[in-house]
Amino acid sequence: MKEIIKKMNLLMVILFGLLLASCNSNTKKKAIVETDENGYALLTDEQVENIVRRSYQYVAMYNVNNKFAASPKTNFTTGGWNKGLTNTELLDHTVNAIARPNNDNLYQAAMLDLQHDAVVFKFPAINSKYVSLMITGYDHYVNIPLSTIYGDFDKPTTMLIYSSRTKGYEGEPVEGIDHIFEATCDFVSVVMRVMPHAVEQERYDQIVEQINAIEGMSLSEYKGGEAIRTPEVNFPAIGETDADIFENNLLEVMQFVFNHTTFDENNAMDRAVLAAYEELGIMPGHNFDSNTAVKINGKKFRTMADKIKEESLALMLDPSMMELLGPKMFQPKGKTDLKTIVALSVIGPIGQPMDQAMYRPVNVADGSVMNAQNDYVIRMTKEEMPPALAFWSVTLYDQKNGFFIPNDYKKYSVGENAGFKLNEEGGIEIHVAAGRPAGVPLENWLPVNREDQNLDVILRIYAPDLEKMKTWKAPVAEKIN
Repeated sequence: MKEIIKKMNLLMVILFGLLLASCNSNTKKKAIVETDENGYALLTDEQVENIVRRSYQYVAMYNVNNKFAASPKTNFTTGGWNKGLTNTELLDHTVNAIARPNNDNLYQAAMLDLQHDAVVFKFPAINSKYVSLMITGYDHYVNIPLSTIYGDFDKPTTMLIYSSRTKGYEGEPVEGIDHIFEATCDFVSVVMRVMPHAVEQERYDQIVEQINAIEGMSLSEYKGGEAIRTPEVNFPAIGETDADIFENNLLEVMQFVFNHTTFDENNAMDRAVLAAYEELGIMPGHNFDSNTAVKINGKKFRTMADKIKEESLALMLDPSMMELLGPKMFQPKGKTDLKTIVALSVIGPIGQPMDQAMYRPVNVADGSVMNAQNDYVIRMTKEEMPPALAFWSVTLYDQKNGFFIPNDYKKYSVGENAGFKLNEEGGIEIHVAAGRPAGVPLENWLPVNREDQNLDVILRIYAPDLEKMKTWKAPVAEKIN
């Protein structure tokens, strides 16, 4: 009898092993793409373009979020995950962590690893006419759970943030928590924009004091326990640019992203990106092994990424296209499309939806590209001023990198925080020039260095009057010399 039982137990072990092997073979599909003589996956130009387009939002946000978190080559970081950055001074030209930052808000940022515990923030009331809280993961979908536009920040509030993979928390109510937010990724950026009223010293000082009173903690700490020790994460390398990732380690980055992102089978964009990578062996739940992974021609992918970048830059500088894309810019999942999110990923991945802020390029009247070898003037009459319910700003960047133009005056924008002066009729002239023109107030001058450098000017309108925006036209720049 004992022998029969032993044989039955052995048979059960064998059957269980076969079943496990079968499950593994079903969940760990191997790449099905053929390879060329160099060992690269045989992909048509159309396949490469499809993969790059559908990857751009993830690559751009992986790059920028991880730079914000801990890149030693940037000077605007939180210094790690589950840490925060308190920023009480307007940004300057030394900031290189993100393309086209703005110089009219104070950014308060936290980079969260939500795998092991939820995170709680306690926000005080803030005496500013514009404050918003933005949460964004590697998928680049933008959520604004709190904003002065919605009536928030007029009193203290407490928020809990988690993902579907957060251990020990599944979305249940917690005493004392006013808002609960489920993020679509395990690794997210939480960015608060605070309009500092920088030209009102007393109010500015009060806002700085309120910013310093913001508290962040793990849910365990909020409940009175000890913080859960978060293990170190082996992140794939970031790139100096997004094109570096497309060339050097795209598959490794996307495997990491897939493992830490919530995908929805009912979302067409989610289904398409997962399908594009399945034949390359990249699927949620897998581990990346460089020794066995499919090899792709990195230079070909970089060339395609550069091509899409140039197309997207041209798209974003076309006012008519901006009108079409505007309602789909910086939206939550399901409320945008591929063309819009790729263009935003290229020009500067951190931004807000149109009810919070609108972004309009200021183009040259004659259709040429703005260049630092020339001077320009941007004119607006009283009737042509931006219809902002909060405030507006005009900011200058170099086109190649999207960074502020270095200058001794640390003058990168014109607006309520950087300063501006209206003329007697209530309009304004803003000069982009190597030297301050005679009679032009310092507040209305954006300095450039006289060199062959293409420029971008972006007009931001915070809390826009959406009805007036239907007929309002962005100003143009007139070349002076």
